[in-house]
Amino acid sequence: MRTKIFSIVFSLAFLMFIGCSDDDNNGNNGDATGRLSIQLTDAPFPFDLVAEANVTIFKVDARLSDDDDEMDDEMDDDESESSFVTLMEEEITVNLLDLTNGVTEELADVEVPAGTYDLIRVYVKGVNVVLTDERSFDLTVPSGEQTGIKIFIDPGLTVAGGLSSDLLLDFDVSRSFVAKGSTNSVDGITGFNFKPVIKASNLSTAGTLSGIVATMDDETTVPLENAQISVLDTNEEPVTSGATNVDGAYAIMGLEAGTYKVFSSMNGYVTSDTLEVEIVAANKTMQDFLLEAEVVVEEGN
Repeated sequence: MRTKIFSIVFSLAFLMFIGCSDDDNNGNNGDATGRLSIQLTDAPFPFDLVAEANVTIFKVDARLSDDDDEMDDEMDDDESESSFVTLMEEEITVNLLDLTNGVTEELADVEVPAGTYDLIRVYVKGVNVVLTDERSFDLTVPSGEQTGIKIFIDPGLTVAGGLSSDLLLDFDVSRSFVAKGSTNSVDGITGFNFKPVIKASNLSTAGTLSGIVATMDDETTVPLENAQISVLDTNEEPVTSGATNVDGAYAIMGLEAGTYKVFSSMNGYVTSDTLEVEIVAANKTMQDFLLEAEVVVEEGN
């Protein structure tokens, strides 16, 4: 089983958001500041017809929330711009498909006022997709260039003195780039729509799932590249997915601590059993898979 292009949660790859301020205060604290580092990553993207998914990020800011007011995830961010802190304001172009299996791109490392941050805005332009047949498609950015792509943080991320808080913003390529035409072959693709999807995960309450997917050739273990890893919740609803690299390795970051069901699949191989894994906050959970090659039965004349 393979994930269709850009239609199922991929897993994309991500931003990392690090802050610190006074350790005896979880809210605003006068003139106190903390350090804020931002990194970009993308969950693994298992599609062999796309060579590049490029985006230029030219600004990132964060909203310092008012602790006295409850923030609604559905609300607009049309409040005073004074509540936003600029974290980065320079052009950085990345191929999101390079940012997989734990690879990140640092966007900023700045001091910010202490307090709780509940919203990040990412401003993007220059979005394009390059296929393996070298055709390139420039995509329209819906509002992201003017008002930024809004990513709500729920619960809010508190920058407290002497401590660090890590937030992973996972740029979901599989849902953000929607293909037009047929995805059965590269020449069937006629273009893309850009519908950015970015998920925020607090890394102090989230962990990483990683491991190796391989098969046996006689008595030799052979790693499998582009094997699919599917992560489900306890109700077997899709959470995210990933793919292995050339060494058969995978890493899916930003999973909230808790229990998940996972399995691996690949064309030409028998899908693995669905296994239960426990994700521990700020830790790495290892889960390997060994896939058996499908037996092809030829019908007689």
